[in-house]
Amino acid sequence: MRTHGYGQIGQHRHSGKQGGHGNAGLHKHKWSWLILNDPDHFGRDPFRPPGYIRPAKWANVGQLDALANGSKSLDLTSLGVDKLLGSGEVSGAYEVKVASFTKKAQGKIEAAGGKILVQE
Repeated sequence: MRTHGYGQIGQHRHSGKQGGHGNAGLHKHKWSWLILNDPDHFGRDPFRPPGYIRPAKWANVGQLDALANGSKSLDLTSLGVDKLLGSGEVSGAYEVKVASFTKKAQGKIEAAGGKILVQE
């Protein structure tokens, strides 16, 4: 049989000089070409959801005492903090302005007598 399972004659010819047809060998012998010319070819990260946006800077509730410097109102957005997390303990009643926060952080601040204001 002269076609060897390739159907019409000539479908499998002339594929040797470029290392295979199409994307063949991108994980093997064409890997260095891939890194140089198309580094995002296999660009999906399976450990992150597609719409995930990681906050650039965050602070914990336990750090509010150090950030306050004796004041009872804190503007975390002016300090560059994007999100308030709930780790640690808060000792004073603070009025905190922040773009986003966790439920745990909100519960700890409200239990201490403070409140969170959402900054847009």
